Amino acid sequence: MAHVVLIPGFCRRTVEAICTQAALWRSTVSTLRHLTLTSIMKSKRKTDHLERTASVLRREVVAAAKVCEIAHESPSVKSLCLLVPDKDFSFKAGQWVDFFIPGVSVVGGFSICSSPQLLEQERIIELAVKYTNHPPAVWVHNKCTLDSEVTLRVGGEFFFDPQPTDAPRNLVLIAGGVGINPLLSILRHSADLHRDQADKGSSCEIGTIKLFYSAKNTSELLFKKNILDLVNEFPEKITCSLHVTKQMTQISAELKPYITEGRITEKEIRDHISAETLFYICGPPSMTDFFSKQLENSHVPKEHICFEKWW
Repeated sequence: MAHVVLIPGFCRRTVEAICTQAALWRSTVSTLRHLTLTSIMKSKRKTDHLERTASVLRREVVAAAKVCEIAHESPSVKSLCLLVPDKDFSFKAGQWVDFFIPGVSVVGGFSICSSPQLLEQERIIELAVKYTNHPPAVWVHNKCTLDSEVTLRVGGEFFFDPQPTDAPRNLVLIAGGVGINPLLSILRHSADLHRDQADKGSSCEIGTIKLFYSAKNTSELLFKKNILDLVNEFPEKITCSLHVTKQMTQISAELKPYITEGRITEKEIRDHISAETLFYICGPPSMTDFFSKQLENSHVPKEHICFEKWW
């Protein structure tokens, strides 16, 4: 799972930053009593999700869930759809879940990649899990079956939750590898808000969204069809730039217009800086450190930069 870093001040309403209301999330002391309180601001690798996120806000609701769909998103990533009947279970786009597996002592932590609206309407959330030797990931890839049951709890201070009173904001989403997961949730949520605005003339108004997404090759670009479907549905609102760093095969004609070979560059990001733009970054620590620092050096206010590291 990820290591969460919220740039100080990001949740302050005075700048209308939209990852707000985190203060309403504070779990009780008893809920977190079993967790070790450690600093979340260090980049030191820790293998235990609960330890890494010990001081991160969580909801109190712990809900049962059942696997209702399993798919291969790439050679190394499986996606799970989970049915969560408990109507008190909810999340904000960008958050993750503590993932409790019967018979597995290690607790997993996986970012939700679906939109909050899917949960509200169908009681389903979606996760995408990369194969590693971490016990929860091993279970997902080797033992999980349809109707497998797990328990979930939502946490995280990295989220996008605009309110009707907020001024419209543009979003720049910067993803590396499986760091796409929380940003896809934000992208899907934004698309839902655009649909609500078009259909009902209500809900929140948001600006444009630019997704920069880098992976080793096109087969590891997760959810690329879903992303391009949203780009085609909202051509004036959503755009994307897909980067591959080690592509060894020919790129398909469908993908080619969106693909850049090589890493996401500082200049590409700098071209999207404005007073109305919020930046969300999720990927390996070196990537999040680089872009957050470059944005600060370009005088982007710290409260407009939100990032999450995965390990």
